[in-house]
Amino acid sequence: MRWLVVLAAAALAPGQTFTNRGFFDLRTTVYPQTAANDSGRVVSEGLLRWEPSVEVSSSLRFFGSFDARSDTHRQVERSARFDWQDRKLQRPAFSLRRASVQFNRGGWTLEGGKQFIRWGKADILNPTDRFAPRDYLSVVDNDFLGVLAGRATYEKNGHTLDAVVARFTPSRTPLINQRWTVLPDELANVPLLDEGSRHPERAQVGLRYNRVGAGYEFSTVFFDGHHHLPLFDGVPSQQGVRFSRYHPRLRLYGGDVAVPTPWFTLKGEAAYFTSSTATADEYVLWVAQVERTWGEWVFVGGYSGEVVTQQRNPLAFAPDRGFASSVLARASYTIDPRRSFAMETAVRDSGDGLWIKGEYTQQLSAHWRATASFTLIRGSRPDFLGQFHRNSHGLLLLRYSF
Repeated sequence: MRWLVVLAAAALAPGQTFTNRGFFDLRTTVYPQTAANDSGRVVSEGLLRWEPSVEVSSSLRFFGSFDARSDTHRQVERSARFDWQDRKLQRPAFSLRRASVQFNRGGWTLEGGKQFIRWGKADILNPTDRFAPRDYLSVVDNDFLGVLAGRATYEKNGHTLDAVVARFTPSRTPLINQRWTVLPDELANVPLLDEGSRHPERAQVGLRYNRVGAGYEFSTVFFDGHHHLPLFDGVPSQQGVRFSRYHPRLRLYGGDVAVPTPWFTLKGEAAYFTSSTATADEYVLWVAQVERTWGEWVFVGGYSGEVVTQQRNPLAFAPDRGFASSVLARASYTIDPRRSFAMETAVRDSGDGLWIKGEYTQQLSAHWRATASFTLIRGSRPDFLGQFHRNSHGLLLLRYSF
């Protein structure tokens, strides 16, 4: 609540510029099939987001973002608790999405507070994006979570150095009693007792150097902290299996590159994930892509690969690795200023997994917009994508923006 006071005080001070925007979403998701652990076929959700900001001067700005939400499937807490940490398994009913202060002077940009930090140049997968946990309650329809961090960026003559110190924020994983959790056959009839999560308190640090040259751009990345996706451990008991989540140590070395040509833009990104945690895998994750704009069309196509150097844990929830060894593509078409269409897909090179999403958006008026999409998932049970073959779904979203 302190940030509400700060924003209000700044907005009321003479000579300040206060702006705010937001939207209200109503969305309904329909699943044609039931799942082994979830008989629900229709999920309705409501989300109200308000984003105020205050410009104190040309150098000093305050940013805020607040969410209020509810749903019919208990992915959202049934509590009036106000959350600013994003460390619970369910989405909070009321939460602080962003609250940061930003200062610019010369080539420096300093920002502190809860914020969004995105690294990487690829469009379809970002192995170097380590300060970007996500809400994976519905695995393929996910959103980013903010992190509490201090960030300093210095830019001069095409050189940019970015340094981050952040408090750990985990990604949300699918709820154990809902369709986006697919259990092994051995656990299908075993009671599972969730004992929560163990969150590391050690600060995470990262450095990124970016260079923009004549006809190219590249960056190098270093990260030291913990993986925002968890591993699981379980202990048999008389009541069933007691399990908990923990987050292994992670040290990452990576980089990305982009080279525009007269015909298309080439992009590549790769990272080496190493860990001192004995139960964590070590591996290289990479993606190469081609991007082309043709009239009102934008095409992106590429391939994501993985090289495992140490395999230690077969029971990890890792959507980024789940899209590895896949052909990835995206195409979007702007029909007119009010209408657009997009498709994206991932096809495993083994043929065991397929994900296709088509989306149509139409602006109904100055404030109203409607989106309809359908996601098709097919494949075999052992594959990361294929295990969700009963989760194909359609979605209808109506948004009022203000």
